[in-house]
Amino acid sequence: MQLFVNDLTVMDFSYLCPRRGMVGESWIVDVILDGGLNEESMVLDFSKVKKQLKRLIDEHVDHKLLVPAEHEFARVKHDPLTDQVNLDFLRPDGRSIHLHCPPEAYAFIYSEEVTMASVSQYLKEIIATELPDNVQGLTLMLREEVIDGPYYHYTHGLKKHDGNCQRIAHGHRSRVKVVKNSQQDIQSERYWAKRWQDIYIGTREDLVSQSQLHLSEHASELDFSEHYLFAYESSQGLFELIIPKSESDLVDTDSTVECLAQFMADEHKRMEPDAEFQVFAFEGVGKGAIAYA
Repeated sequence: MQLFVNDLTVMDFSYLCPRRGMVGESWIVDVILDGGLNEESMVLDFSKVKKQLKRLIDEHVDHKLLVPAEHEFARVKHDPLTDQVNLDFLRPDGRSIHLHCPPEAYAFIYSEEVTMASVSQYLKEIIATELPDNVQGLTLMLREEVIDGPYYHYTHGLKKHDGNCQRIAHGHRSRVKVVKNSQQDIQSERYWAKRWQDIYIGTREDLVSQSQLHLSEHASELDFSEHYLFAYESSQGLFELIIPKSESDLVDTDSTVECLAQFMADEHKRMEPDAEFQVFAFEGVGKGAIAYA
């Protein structure tokens, strides 16, 4: 007997890619359980599937930075005194990425690349230990939202957030809709899809100097003129990030979807003062903010 649950949850996270850098992503999760019937004549109660499996996915992937731990670029060092983890992702040509964060900020995928297959296997091994004896098989199907128009992948961190959004490197795959003078404007949407393709969106007030960071030996060798340096402390701990300027964009506000929507609307108004704009900025799948200018 098989039990299926479609749209179990959406995982919003970022991952490190040797080619693209830090990539924000949103994957929808479908699940199939194989097993015999229990004493309730069920494979597993739907409420338990939704609560237990979603909890495990949220705990181990959602709002984290996924690291391909077996890739040759990855260097990981844990400090047992502070419990902080230094991560160096040594991409060539001045495109290396460096973090100093609490361990909860990361998920280490033991593969050379972060893919749907490697993440599915990572989660299956975690979830299998939590399933009752009558469940003998588990299939996780990860998929992207089907988006007709332009979209972008972005990564950010929200230091004022009480929950996991405060982690400095988590992200989303997000569509965008721009209305100009009451008409949808595909050219403006394409502008953001290009500008924010595989981007890190940082807040200017979080920029720090080299002397304020806990640098690894690899990070200390950088040409800092080519990188942005970010740091902040929030309820989960100290977060630091060094990332190429060429793969980043700066805003003067927090990078909440509300602030990003207004930033986008204001940018269009600046470029075309005589037009009126409405921007629908999405944060992953099925949610977002609307701003006007």
